[in-house]
Amino acid sequence: MASATRLTDDKLAVYSASAEFTHDKLPANETEIVEEDALDDPEIAQLPLIVRQLVSLEDDPTLPTITFRYFVLSVFFVVPGAFLSQMSHFRTTQAPYSIFFVQIACHYAGHLLANYLPAWQIKLPFGYGFNLNPAPWSIKEHVLVTLTAASGANYNLAYTPISMAELFYDTKINPGVAIFFMLAIVWVGYAVAAIARTMLLWEPEYIWPQALMQTTLFETFRKQDRQSRLAKRQMIVFFSCLIGMTMWQFLPEYIFPMTSSLAFLCWVAPKNPIANFIGSGLGGMGFMNLSLDWSNINWNGSSILITPFWTQIVLFLAFVVNCWILIPAVKWGSLGSYKHGLMSNTLLTANGTKYPTLQVINKDFSLNETAYEEQGPVYMGLQIVWGTFFSYAKLPSAFVWMATFGMARTLATLKKNKEARRTRKAATKGQSANGASAQNIHHQYTDRLNVLQRSYKEVPGWWFGLLFGVGLVILLAMTGSGQLFVPVWTVIVGLAMGIVVVVPLAYLYAISNYQVAIGDFNELMYGYMVHTKAGAGHHHPCGPSVYGSIAGDAWYRAQTMLQDQRIGHYMHIPPRTVFFSQIFGSVLGIPINYGVIRWVLNTKFEYLSGAKKDPLNQWTGQSIVSANTLGVQYAIIGPTRMFSQAIFRPLPWAFLFGALAPLPLYALHRAFPNSKLRFHLWNTTIFFSGMAVFYGNLSTGFFSAVLGGFIAMYWIFRHHFKIWKRYNYVVAAALDAAFNLNMLLIFLFFGSARQIKMPAWWGNNENSVERCFALE
Repeated sequence: MASATRLTDDKLAVYSASAEFTHDKLPANETEIVEEDALDDPEIAQLPLIVRQLVSLEDDPTLPTITFRYFVLSVFFVVPGAFLSQMSHFRTTQAPYSIFFVQIACHYAGHLLANYLPAWQIKLPFGYGFNLNPAPWSIKEHVLVTLTAASGANYNLAYTPISMAELFYDTKINPGVAIFFMLAIVWVGYAVAAIARTMLLWEPEYIWPQALMQTTLFETFRKQDRQSRLAKRQMIVFFSCLIGMTMWQFLPEYIFPMTSSLAFLCWVAPKNPIANFIGSGLGGMGFMNLSLDWSNINWNGSSILITPFWTQIVLFLAFVVNCWILIPAVKWGSLGSYKHGLMSNTLLTANGTKYPTLQVINKDFSLNETAYEEQGPVYMGLQIVWGTFFSYAKLPSAFVWMATFGMARTLATLKKNKEARRTRKAATKGQSANGASAQNIHHQYTDRLNVLQRSYKEVPGWWFGLLFGVGLVILLAMTGSGQLFVPVWTVIVGLAMGIVVVVPLAYLYAISNYQVAIGDFNELMYGYMVHTKAGAGHHHPCGPSVYGSIAGDAWYRAQTMLQDQRIGHYMHIPPRTVFFSQIFGSVLGIPINYGVIRWVLNTKFEYLSGAKKDPLNQWTGQSIVSANTLGVQYAIIGPTRMFSQAIFRPLPWAFLFGALAPLPLYALHRAFPNSKLRFHLWNTTIFFSGMAVFYGNLSTGFFSAVLGGFIAMYWIFRHHFKIWKRYNYVVAAALDAAFNLNMLLIFLFFGSARQIKMPAWWGNNENSVERCFALE
């Protein structure tokens, strides 16, 4: 048994990278004693402490990977996941299909198949064949099924222009065109991941919190198969939380909607409109408003049990500034002269009525100048205006933040890449110092995880190139034939934009578990492009959304692909099988995504189009409405005309503001590197992203979220780290899985064949579920 010793300052520095997970001090009771042998092993010493404690550092390359069982379970889990995840994005609160549900259920389903499936040898032509049940259920099969579900059981960005065209412009896109468009943007996004993987995938300091959480759950199952007592306790905790949360969610989602937004000020002053506005979380400020609905607490798909606490604090501060400071300053103060539509994300006239968009559009979707003069200029509520300002600011902020706070690490990674290229060149000539072959030194890193991965062939670059080429050809063919509202050349520009931003945005995601959306900037660029001679004739309001889907997936899908490849890295999965699982998942899931779009448009059309109001404020199609607003602004009216109005004139200055904002914090960090204020944590990009969120339809849940995050990611992490390490991720997986299971049950029992509404009662008031009757 290895002896134990107290960490010296030098040895503790080896594990400093694990603070990237929380940007906090590691718990004293966990860092004081470590195994001396581990410290003396240079391969292990390079890994962050939290990775070393949660990830297995042993591998068995003989375990099966792609099997018949893999294909069966992939289909079984992708189909319902693609349905639920896509359906969720038509709602105000978006809770994606939990991949943790797949992880849990797949473990037991895999063992079931391994126990009862006959071991028949199936012969195929040309000497090929496979065994139905070749070996005991493998943890690597388990990981690959989960990665396939992560790729296929997802939503697709293209749902926005497809839905918007039908909802607002009576245009139904051909199903074949829609499906291949959805496939193409995913594939080019996956291909773009090749640019960032050498920077972010193999570097041990980039922990990727979501990937680490999923790995922890996989390791729990591995231990359970080995009859670990701890794993059994973890499973008891998991299923207790799973069953409890599944039952609980029937209350806020169906039986007792009042629990989704507890507006205490409305109860204290039920007839006071000011108190109602301040306290309401459904159309108000949400001040001191609590929510007991996991979809509201776990807002934006960013789990409070995964996201580092520093990230949660920055986002909560953005919410406070947005809803508790700026909104009342506009409503009752002198901030801005336009007082209409503060909680609306639609286009408005000067007197606050809904702007008659169709009346100012010609048949070719160009602007009717005469009608526009009659109706007057377009206005927006000031919450949307300042949200747009900060949305513009966050992209330059991301670049400057990486160039300042991330520069040292970036230069170190580039140096490693340069050394690796020299080593590969020497190996090709037979001059490698260690005698390794060229294919076994594709990693320039020498930590234990990278060393283990040298047993497998890496994904060649031409695979990514081929995937990119196929997606590009599909996009060019569709836009060239006039199927997707945008000129052909803008596709090239959109993909180039995605390639430029993928590294800084993926870097931020790898350290913070927060994905920055840059949709407003993409649509703005498109607006400028189509108001040139080259873009003449392409003013359809769906055009910016199509362009945003192409440019957005070029970085969004790249990030998710890298995250899943990081899971494969942690779990020692052959990279080529990981790549296959991701492409296979997209082929399975996207046709289901399109089927959901058709179902939602057929059954929820009146809510989504605004013809009727959903009493729960859930089927609002909030993101589609916002996309339509941007489409009219940028494609029809145009950025130049829009920015000439006084209300929009400050918006272009956002780019300069975003570029300058990180500099004072970087200067303070350099001047006071050990300050308790921790200037390196106040990430301006994340703060601007929080400021850019539209809270008009839903401002509840944020106060509950920060309370939960404080308990789980700060107090328990700091003071009860052993408990946190064993159960935090397990509980997070259970709660996310339970919410999605509840959504599925509600759909099957109350919304599929026959829609059954919950009768109105005290806790489900038909006028206001949170009982804010004086809300104006």
